[in-house]
Amino acid sequence: MTTESDPTGLMATERPVTLAVDVGGTKLAVGLVDGQGRVLVERRQPTASGDGEKTFARLADLVQAVLKESKDVEVAGIGVGCGGPMTGSAENRLVSPLNIDQWRDFPLAKRLAGLVGLPAVVDNDAKALALAEGWCGAAKGCRDYLAMVVSTGVGGGLVVDGRLVGGASGNAGHVGHMAVLPDGPLCRCGARGCLEAVASGPAIARMIGQPASKASVEVRRKVGDQVGRAVGAVVNLLDLGLVVVSGSVALGYGQDFFDAAQSALDGACGLSFTRGARIVPAGLGADGPLVGAAAVWHHFGDGTGISDRIGTVAEEDCG
Repeated sequence: MTTESDPTGLMATERPVTLAVDVGGTKLAVGLVDGQGRVLVERRQPTASGDGEKTFARLADLVQAVLKESKDVEVAGIGVGCGGPMTGSAENRLVSPLNIDQWRDFPLAKRLAGLVGLPAVVDNDAKALALAEGWCGAAKGCRDYLAMVVSTGVGGGLVVDGRLVGGASGNAGHVGHMAVLPDGPLCRCGARGCLEAVASGPAIARMIGQPASKASVEVRRKVGDQVGRAVGAVVNLLDLGLVVVSGSVALGYGQDFFDAAQSALDGACGLSFTRGARIVPAGLGADGPLVGAAAVWHHFGDGTGISDRIGTVAEEDCG
């Protein structure tokens, strides 16, 4: 039900419980998310490598465990956030995550729907995060923003004029594949110098010769600077006032990352309409991916259009 204070109905308590699935390059997570964006139960495992069916079997085990643990909860459907690129409609997505080599044109939505007999919808994990942060996170109330994940990969989801941007093939927002170093390292996408090739966890690990979590303050700030410069171009192009960032690299590097990113963003935004744009940590923290997966279900699966009118307070309150 929509009201003047909540035109999208996003905060309606009668919104159903969703089985939320997050598929990442290093971890799989499955949980139940209620109608207010609260994670009720959650299970995680590392992503299996080398074999596509082994990866799906591990995901299936998590799904069955969560449903068994919550057998008395009525679940409306399955929402999935997964790395891209991907093709097809939300209920027929074929996924080819750059960081999961064993899945190429993998029919993830149909496989999950067939597993438990519930309808399933899939979208890019960073677009899912954008929906989640606009629903009940750091972008709540904002109608124009970029949400980013800086982790095993670097992805983005765009909300413009209160609507999630899909693009011609549903893959809009891949900010990780903006070229930031023209002669830089080769990216998994095949191009050189992409943001993902210099700022993702695996890229940082290759650069410093140890896990990305061991990076020095200098490296953490350098990564923040690269991200800030990249998103500055997006902010100028689309007239955005807010960038919300999640992911193990960004959140793990903390203030060093965000101070450097804000400084670079300030330097990139000389136009009057983007001066003062902010880059901030995602508000949902570790819950963001699962809340995002639930938001994908509400947007595509139950017909309530969660992104149709994101923004429930005055825009100046979040710019």
